[in-house]
Amino acid sequence: MFWILVVLRLLKEEMDANAGDAVQWQRNGPRRTRLTMLPWIILCSSLWLAADGQMKISPETVQKWAESFGKEIASLSTKYSGAELLQKKYKDVEGVLKIEEVDGGELVKKFAEEMEKMLGRKMKSVKRLAEAAEEADLYHEYNDTLEFEYYNSMLINMADEDGNPLPLGGEFPLEKNEHFSKLPVNTQQSNIQVPTNVYNRDTDILNGAYMSEALNDVFIDNFQKDPTLTWQYFGSSSGFFRLYPGIQWIPDENGVVTFDCRNRNWYIQAATSPKDVVIVVDVSGSMKGLRLTIAKHTINTLLDTLGENDFVNIIAHFKLLTSELHVKGEGKVKNAMKESFRILNEAAALGQGSLCNQAIMLITDGAMEDFQDVFQEFNWPERRVRVFTYLIGREMTFAENVKWIACNNKGYYTHISTLADVQENVMEYLHVLSRPMVINHDHDIIWTEAYMDSVLPTTKELFNSQAQSLLLMTSVAMPVFSKKKETLSHGILLGVVGTDVALKELMRLAPRYKLGVHGYAYLITNNGYILSHPDLRPLYKEGKKLKPKPNYNSVDLSEVEWEDTEEKLRTAMVKGETGTLSLDVRTSVDKGKRVMFLKNDYFYTSINETPFSLGIVLTRGYGQYIFVGNVSVEEGLHDLLAPDLTIASEWTYCETDIDPAHRKLSQLQAVVRYLTGKEPDLECDVQLMQQTLFDAVVTAPMEAYWTALMLNTTGMDDGIETAFLGTRSGLMRFQRYAGIEKRVGMSFLTATDKENMFTLDHFPLWFRRAAEYPAGQFLYYMPRQDTRAGRIVISTTAITVTVGKKTAIAGAIGVQMTLEVMESRFWAIASQPNDTDCSDVEGICPLRCDSFDMECYVIDNNGFVLISKQRTDAGTFFGEVDGAVMSTLIRMGMFKRVSLFDYQAMCKMNTHSVSRARPLLNSFYALASTLKWFLSNFLLFLLEFNVCGFWHTEHFADASAHKKKGDLLQPCDTEYPSFVYEPSVKETNSIIKCGRCQKMFVVQQIPQSNLLMLVVQADCDCSRQYSPITMEPKEVKYISSVKCDRMRSQKIRRRPESCHAYHPQENANDCGGASAASLSTLLFLICPSIASFLYQW
Repeated sequence: MFWILVVLRLLKEEMDANAGDAVQWQRNGPRRTRLTMLPWIILCSSLWLAADGQMKISPETVQKWAESFGKEIASLSTKYSGAELLQKKYKDVEGVLKIEEVDGGELVKKFAEEMEKMLGRKMKSVKRLAEAAEEADLYHEYNDTLEFEYYNSMLINMADEDGNPLPLGGEFPLEKNEHFSKLPVNTQQSNIQVPTNVYNRDTDILNGAYMSEALNDVFIDNFQKDPTLTWQYFGSSSGFFRLYPGIQWIPDENGVVTFDCRNRNWYIQAATSPKDVVIVVDVSGSMKGLRLTIAKHTINTLLDTLGENDFVNIIAHFKLLTSELHVKGEGKVKNAMKESFRILNEAAALGQGSLCNQAIMLITDGAMEDFQDVFQEFNWPERRVRVFTYLIGREMTFAENVKWIACNNKGYYTHISTLADVQENVMEYLHVLSRPMVINHDHDIIWTEAYMDSVLPTTKELFNSQAQSLLLMTSVAMPVFSKKKETLSHGILLGVVGTDVALKELMRLAPRYKLGVHGYAYLITNNGYILSHPDLRPLYKEGKKLKPKPNYNSVDLSEVEWEDTEEKLRTAMVKGETGTLSLDVRTSVDKGKRVMFLKNDYFYTSINETPFSLGIVLTRGYGQYIFVGNVSVEEGLHDLLAPDLTIASEWTYCETDIDPAHRKLSQLQAVVRYLTGKEPDLECDVQLMQQTLFDAVVTAPMEAYWTALMLNTTGMDDGIETAFLGTRSGLMRFQRYAGIEKRVGMSFLTATDKENMFTLDHFPLWFRRAAEYPAGQFLYYMPRQDTRAGRIVISTTAITVTVGKKTAIAGAIGVQMTLEVMESRFWAIASQPNDTDCSDVEGICPLRCDSFDMECYVIDNNGFVLISKQRTDAGTFFGEVDGAVMSTLIRMGMFKRVSLFDYQAMCKMNTHSVSRARPLLNSFYALASTLKWFLSNFLLFLLEFNVCGFWHTEHFADASAHKKKGDLLQPCDTEYPSFVYEPSVKETNSIIKCGRCQKMFVVQQIPQSNLLMLVVQADCDCSRQYSPITMEPKEVKYISSVKCDRMRSQKIRRRPESCHAYHPQENANDCGGASAASLSTLLFLICPSIASFLYQW
């Protein structure tokens, strides 16, 4: 009061002075002094008022609000979900239940045995194809004048202007088939695809097409013996691709078909043994214009032929060697060749690399030096390293020199004068490398890494229809040889036969219900690459399109199971061992927005006769146990037919893919038909069906409970839209309280809402989150903005059963409501009426959240806003709304920041980067996964610019900037935060000093929930002192020394058991045709081999 009186007195004196003489006022020193002090006094008084207002938000009032609000929402959730009734129903049957501990070791062995049987059937089919193809070729006599009309997959069912069928076309019946992704196919006939760069009436094509007609009967017979087979095919060394079932092949928008079976990994791996390769590229002054373009294309094509079992390296003293070549000019090509041999020899001596084939690829427009002494020193007489030469351009001057190099080192010489020549000529080296295997007739069966099916349409609907990792396939393939005696020494490779295996079909053999809420199965290759894993994300969004990432099929296990910092899990699995490992892991849900802390047990073993290893994960707690109940078929079937009940459509209750008549049945229809005896021949999972019937009976009363609530229209609260439940058996029930015309959550629990449904890949999000929260307490959250249709809240809780000291999760139950339901109750509670008795209240009274100087929030345990005055804040991370308060909560320990990592991220390219390579991944193996991208861009860039100046940053930066990258994305690593509430801190309050003002806030836990109530003074702006806290990922940058260290390191890998690098009967004189070319001088050495690190394609 004293300060207020002083201010009033000074104001009065000022008014009196204004009425007097101005001169007198100016001369009045004391009065002038007092008036000069007036603004400071006013400021001090306002600060005192502000300070006096601090600590006036009553924590007791906020606590009462939180308790009232908690009771309100718990009552709503309990009433409309029926959680108490369902928990009671499961409690009533605990006496007849058995709870068993899951034996992960036995489970993974059983799954692996089932997978081995399935993959074994595929291998038998491929063997039959190989035998049939070789037999057909043995009795086929090559005819130079053969005329043969085959079904060309691009020309079938097409007519000319007069309505006549196109040549090589004709009528080819097609019918949509469920088994083949609903594509139109012909299961009675195969047809042939020919790339645009291959003449479809070439004599080799016609003879091969005629000979391979014999495969049609084998294709059909294989499919009848194993109805789970998908695509079967024969890829010819001449370039055509026979595919069963026959399809209509659609060219690109330019009418071009670029698919060439000889470029596919299944062809390359089956046709050759593993290899170490050195590429020596001519970058002399004569390599310009068309020659340069051809050289670029040749490099890219060579890189495309390298498989995941091939090794690649860039030599460490690359810069020094290149500088030496430039300083001393011509004559240093020998040094480049010597260096290549040294690297390959050193790799073999140290037991590195493939320990199989070794080759040097020389790309030049001429060679005038004598290399005989080099070959005598390093390669003769064994000629262990093959040298392949590629003569670029139309000039013929030094062709004999270039050919001599190849012919005297068991290689092959080709002349590439146009871009159209590149593909065919590069492929020749594969046929040479295959000679020892062909002569020896070693039919090695190979399995590929994961890849996207080229036949499937890459539509958004397809990508969104299932887990991304389950879009992938693997192939089993086998080479086909000529058995004719007269050509035995030439080692003629006819082609490769194979079939695809959809990984989703393989993963069905590891049923989700046996692995629990957070459990999962995964597969890796002998190189540690992932075949299938729920955290594998092979696609990224570019604009509105989803595209495969550049390194989607070379993601290492260490990049998804990154908590295994010592890589014990990866090492054991790559070695093909059987064992177990436990890890404490941070895992994210809701697209990385929320973190969970789990204790995972990993069990792993190898799959015999394949290069694959299988792992399963069981989570401690609920994941350790599974309960078994039993009811009669009659009783269970009655409840299974209820209209509110569904079962997981992606799970395999009954195998519907064996008999074509069953393929249109849903899983529920198949189960019902089996149980009613209408389809006794169906193969069904008896344990899963038994558990489903039991859950149907126990959950049956919920239908009547929900229906009674819905019919009582006078007692229904507006905004309560859907009640739902799910059980471990994949059974779901739900009741729509609101009609479709009133519903806000339009997509919730619909076919497109995969995140909230049981899938082959995961349990529903609301089930997974409820499982990590105390049973009986409701957890509330808003779905992500990009997945929700409208402002909705999901409330969910777990249902458990206990027998003895063992507790297992039976299911989860909840209710979906509009956000307005919670908002209306909150604002009604969080406002004290004006007639409140404030006599015993210290602080602001009445306290009202609708006051202009107050901000009130409800946030969840991960810091996301549910309720705010600014309705647009809903769903936003609170740190972005009020960085000051969130920073303080983190500092006080009420929230904890958790770092998560994404080693499959895509980042915008840095325009001013001095390196064309993307940032390295967390492990070296991740570096290897994108080295192909690096090499191709790196090499092509070098060829465009002066190599002398290349190593100077300013030259590189200028050259790099000539192309605008815009929003182009490239693979990268990112770190991103997640935040989690510490539940032991029930309440807190604090004052934040922000310049000349202070902000007080009170935080109170809302009982029986995962929510917090925040009341914050709004009249102090702290945004200048505290920046918003975002959850945006940040790219991880690596310094040069770290990059080099990772390049020099090698991860454990398991080499293929067979190698075919030499045969004494090989006819090395078949080394290419005669041609010529111009002189080249300077060679640029790039060494895909093994000096210090592995790169696998």
